[in-house]
Amino acid sequence: MPIYDALKQSDPAIHAAVAGEMQRQREGVELIPSENYISAAVMETMGSVFNNKYSEGYPGRRYYGGQTYADQVESLAIERATRLFGAGHANVQPHAGAPANVAVYFALLQPGDTVLGMDLSHGGHLTHGHPVTYITRIFNFVRYKMKDATTGAIDYDEMRAVAKREKPKMILAGFSAYPRELDYAKMKSIAEEVGAYAVADMAHIAGLIAGKAARNPFDDNFDVMVTTTHKSLRGPRGGLILCRDADLGKRIDKSVFPGFQGGPIMQMVAAKAVAFGEALRPEFADYARQIVINAKRLAARFLDGGATLITGGTDNHLLLIDCVQSWGISGGEAEELFDRIGITLNKNVIADDPRKPMDPSGIRLGTPAVTTRGMGEVEMDALADFMLAAVAKRGDAAAVEALHREVKAFCMKYPLPG
Repeated sequence: MPIYDALKQSDPAIHAAVAGEMQRQREGVELIPSENYISAAVMETMGSVFNNKYSEGYPGRRYYGGQTYADQVESLAIERATRLFGAGHANVQPHAGAPANVAVYFALLQPGDTVLGMDLSHGGHLTHGHPVTYITRIFNFVRYKMKDATTGAIDYDEMRAVAKREKPKMILAGFSAYPRELDYAKMKSIAEEVGAYAVADMAHIAGLIAGKAARNPFDDNFDVMVTTTHKSLRGPRGGLILCRDADLGKRIDKSVFPGFQGGPIMQMVAAKAVAFGEALRPEFADYARQIVINAKRLAARFLDGGATLITGGTDNHLLLIDCVQSWGISGGEAEELFDRIGITLNKNVIADDPRKPMDPSGIRLGTPAVTTRGMGEVEMDALADFMLAAVAKRGDAAAVEALHREVKAFCMKYPLPG
């Protein structure tokens, strides 16, 4: 490996793990929809001297000295984020998406208040009120679902009825495994009827929104948008909170620091600024559109191959396959099988899944990372064909190994970014 010479000298074991992971990524296909590749510029910034700087507070209002350049990079990150998403305010300090969500809860709610969010098995996110999370000890979460898993249609009439009955102070739009687009205008209308904040958790599709390949909740007057920065947005791992107006932003800022976090991770804030700058370039819009084109093509190929897709297809970057219905195997078995041929994705529950979360009925896959690598519709056909062949030959170890060699040769045509 031509880089990381200092690491090799200092810690050969960790160097070997880094080299192994680099080889795994180079020779395999990444279809986990929440993963992506960063540019060389973002990677360089993540390893920069900003790691050495404590910057508690906000630009112009820090608790330590020596903040000239820290203020510059955070101010750039804020300006670029607000421009990218059409927001009135941005907080770029959250360490990750889950704490960003929690900071929003504490900024806008009082203990005991009710939040209406998407049910996890219907595509929602763990931080939207799943009972295993600690946040459910503080706030009361109620859920909405799809009324038809074959199309993905949300029952907005039922959502309105639940909202009128439960009187939530916040309605959450957002998901981790929902292949369709939400109707933000309807959700905002329901929120206004019951006096609730309309908050969008766009962690998965922020890159699509930034690239104008998906609708922006702010266009429908949502109050807050929360996202990660490392998925379809193609930045470093971290969180971002955006507000429609500056007054609400003051409450968000206070909740993030000093309410919930200490010092920001400044090398990540700087890397966010770089990623936001990349997303403002015209070519990023081409990338975002191609993500969706590729996902639709991948879905169509699986449907042609007889697979059962939850919601019948996709409008965004991801798709869900019911493996039990499609192939007579569980999602966990499918994940392991595709790992064996060098294609990484994740097992995932499907709507009202009768199986347990660690071995559910479905798998989740998506196209941000392979699109970053330069793959298009033809390559999506090839990936689906590899996977369908693996399912058909899963009892033949030699055939599965031969497929692995084919996948490796296929991948080597598409160099890793960064």
